[in-house]
Amino acid sequence: MDSRDKVIVKMLMENARIPKTHIAKVLGITETAVRKRISKLEKDSVILGYKAIINYKTTGLSASLTGVDVEPERLWSVISELKKIDEVKSIMLTTGDHMIMLEIVAESVDELSEIHGKIEELEGVRRICPAVVLDVLK
Repeated sequence: MDSRDKVIVKMLMENARIPKTHIAKVLGITETAVRKRISKLEKDSVILGYKAIINYKTTGLSASLTGVDVEPERLWSVISELKKIDEVKSIMLTTGDHMIMLEIVAESVDELSEIHGKIEELEGVRRICPAVVLDVLK
């Protein structure tokens, strides 16, 4: 990843819908070159996807940021199982209080609770620490 790729990633992080023509203008390259670079960043798993930042409060959805602690030898099998749960929108390996942090979005608090229960029962999970999102401010 070179300096141009870093600029592209930063611009997409700020606004994934930014016109490629604008990125090209900032970098002084063609739109085609920007498209090829973005395609390569996607292929190389630098860019994993694009999503909207939703204010759950206004949509009636419920969300949590959930820490998950697992037995170290079961880490990758737990992650594999977490990837199968549609409501788990993000999975991040972390340092600090928890090995894994999840972003979970559900239709209701009750459904969110059911998903937390399902995760707690996965083989290798030691504990989960959910924090329900009250409001999204940025």
